[in-house]
Amino acid sequence: MRVVQAVFGVFHHFELAHQLRRRGHLRRVYSTWPWARLKREGLPQELVRTFPTWHTAEYLLHRTGHAPPAVTAKLAEWAALGFDRYTLGRIDREECDALIAISGAGLLTGRRVQERGGVFVCDRGSTHQRFQEAVVLEEYVRWGIPAPLAKPHIVLREEAIYSQADAITVPSTAAKRSFIEMGIAAEKVHVIPYGVRLDKFRPSGTPPPESFNLLFAGGVSLRKGVPYLLEAFAQLRHPRKRLTVVGAIAPEMRALLGRLPTESVSFTGPLPQSELAKRMAASQALVLPSVEEGLALVQGQAMACGCPVIATAATGAEDLFTDGVEGFIVPNRDVAALAGRMQQLTDDPGLQRRLSAAALEKVKSLGGWESYGDAWETLLLHLTGRK
Repeated sequence: MRVVQAVFGVFHHFELAHQLRRRGHLRRVYSTWPWARLKREGLPQELVRTFPTWHTAEYLLHRTGHAPPAVTAKLAEWAALGFDRYTLGRIDREECDALIAISGAGLLTGRRVQERGGVFVCDRGSTHQRFQEAVVLEEYVRWGIPAPLAKPHIVLREEAIYSQADAITVPSTAAKRSFIEMGIAAEKVHVIPYGVRLDKFRPSGTPPPESFNLLFAGGVSLRKGVPYLLEAFAQLRHPRKRLTVVGAIAPEMRALLGRLPTESVSFTGPLPQSELAKRMAASQALVLPSVEEGLALVQGQAMACGCPVIATAATGAEDLFTDGVEGFIVPNRDVAALAGRMQQLTDDPGLQRRLSAAALEKVKSLGGWESYGDAWETLLLHLTGRK
């Protein structure tokens, strides 16, 4: 079985590429990042092809913080279309039984692969695009922040890809439910949860008993539910509580943070994975109150460090752990429930230790990225009709 992948940047696709290569299936990976960035992912250069022009320009312009939204939106559109045409122009030279394209990529290329007798799989890392946009827009309205520029071309392209693909893969049951809610047949959507690098994330000590340290890791944004986290943390009663927020602050959050309680909260910005692992091991819990998500990788990473997770159902937590056994799952946007679970851990150190031990055992049983690769291989063999 010969598999080609197409991905914007990296995401989890290079972990998948390693798994497919070990099993003898990987033919090529196409990416929009330059090789100078991709070489750290550890694949031989002959297996990687790059088309960095538009995506790099979009990324650099966005990083300046001064680009008009209409300009970055247009660049993003050109990046997606250009990348698809680039892979289309090369796919006929590849021996390809299956194309796995990250959501937003592969519409033209996937159709060509199907015409040649292969299968086209859309790999969506989040909920259905239309569902996602509706949930996020509701947050802008709820917090009184001007809505972002509408990008209808993204929804139209995404839905065309969902229709064209032979299968859609998502990382969580929560994400699959969003597709069913938006009218996609359940049998077309396959749940394959992400793995964890157990060599990088592992216990390295215990939280200091005299303090209560909570951790958030991810984009500091409305989508990640950060306002609910700050409101819940403000209700927590502990003389030496501390919340560390790791991640880049989204533009819409900067003005809003001034209206939210931030006492005993520190914002570190992004951190290297090695440092993040240390923070996880030194925290009583990771709290992730997202309102929309596919499957937050930091949950499994925290569990591998012995750090229990308090998360909303929107994070895909139900595919990683059982509520009350290895962590807690709370309703979306429920500040009282978040605060209650934090307080429960504060008041009962023994409970925190039991959850920590259970989380560590659970994540080991999930099998890291090997199980992810096994699930993908099984699906692809089924789709291509190979026994």
